[in-house]
Amino acid sequence: MGVKVKYSIRMKLTILLLCLTVGMVIASVLINRFFLADYYLETKERNLLKGYSKINEIIGDSEKISEQVSNEITAICEKYGITLIIVDNSDYIKFQYGNGMILRERLQQINFGFNPRDYELLERTDEYFLHGYNLNSTGTNRYLEVSGFLNPNMIFLMRMAVESINESVAISTKFYLAISVLVMIVGMLSAFIISGEFTKPILKLAGISKEMTNLNFKAKYDVTTNDEIGVLGESINELSDKLETTIIELKQVNSQLVSDIEQKEKIDEMRKEFISNVSHELKTPIALIQGYAEGLNECVVDDDESREFYCSVIIDEANKMNKMVKDLLSLTHIEFGDGAIQIEKFDISGVIKGVIKSLEYLIKQGDVQVINKADKEIYVYADEYKIEGVISNYLVNAIHYVKNEKKIYISSEIKKNCVRISVFNTGDNIPKDELERIWEKFYKIDKARTREYGGTGIGLSIVKATMKAHNMDCGVINHSDGVEFWFEVQTRLV
Repeated sequence: MGVKVKYSIRMKLTILLLCLTVGMVIASVLINRFFLADYYLETKERNLLKGYSKINEIIGDSEKISEQVSNEITAICEKYGITLIIVDNSDYIKFQYGNGMILRERLQQINFGFNPRDYELLERTDEYFLHGYNLNSTGTNRYLEVSGFLNPNMIFLMRMAVESINESVAISTKFYLAISVLVMIVGMLSAFIISGEFTKPILKLAGISKEMTNLNFKAKYDVTTNDEIGVLGESINELSDKLETTIIELKQVNSQLVSDIEQKEKIDEMRKEFISNVSHELKTPIALIQGYAEGLNECVVDDDESREFYCSVIIDEANKMNKMVKDLLSLTHIEFGDGAIQIEKFDISGVIKGVIKSLEYLIKQGDVQVINKADKEIYVYADEYKIEGVISNYLVNAIHYVKNEKKIYISSEIKKNCVRISVFNTGDNIPKDELERIWEKFYKIDKARTREYGGTGIGLSIVKATMKAHNMDCGVINHSDGVEFWFEVQTRLV
């Protein structure tokens, strides 16, 4: 049930995901390259000012720094990576964290207005100065500093080292690119596999819809999910069932229309033919009944055994006439279209088994061996009752004409849109010049034998008319060891 697609959704999803991933990687690299350094410095400045704000809040207006306050300030310095020195107005050190000598020296430089190279004033308020500078020309030793008054009695200097961000950005970018390539490869493979799970049911649904266009409604979607694809699968299944039912109804209506048209054209001719054939076939039994009845009436025979024989002949001929009339009525109904074909779906192997069972007495009486090779389940579209009549006619004929090994074989052969059912019996062949005439009404190859078992010569005419009403074929084939009768019936609505 493969469906070829020019542009695969699976491939589209994979390419789209790849483009999105590549775009995100390029955007991330550009952002990293042009904005990471500024963001890093801005973060350092914020952390330095946060540290200042917290320390200023802790000290407040105190002139002394207690041990508890000292511990709190130390914790803040450790958290933000700050070195700190606090002195009073007499240049006495109140608190220090880090290298006190260097910080004190730098504080004195600030007081005397001496600044190192690349000095830059970043922010100035009434309480503090935020500035930055490099200790060397390469910019690898950069510092951020905040200096000013914590209160009127305390001067402070806070310093934070800033690493060389440009080198870090270059390393980060290379690492990010390497990881991104790996992630893209894994992502592509994952997307290809995962998208396959999404497209697989879609392709299956497409295959089912294609089968539906070929009028094959056996294919169904196995609904296992409650998502949109599951809902679509249920809708496809429901549509398939409704289409099958509708087409069956349309075929029935079409068959009825065809039958009505043919009926109007043939009704006069068939009525004449019917009267002519009945008159011809009834002459012999009527003459026999009349003769034996007159003999009984005139007391031609005196003994009980002869009278019983006369009566049995009259009854036998009357039964043959009754059967012939029934067969003629059945044939007329089919040919006139009075008995409309009722198309339905059924297992023909079950019908064959039923016919064999109904004829068990006749089979045993004739000491016949019936081998049924058509015992596998085969569903067909036809009128079950009329197809049963076809099988019954074929099998009854085979029982009466079987010879030699006395074997009857029933078989089936699956074709493109139909199945051929064959009934073969061992025995004599049908003369070639009579192969086509056996389907005519009242035609009998061996009139004496046909009359012996009560045949009317109408059975095969009923078969022919039934198959014609179904727009299907039937036929007969001579084999070296017997005769095969066959008919075909649809397995698909076409």
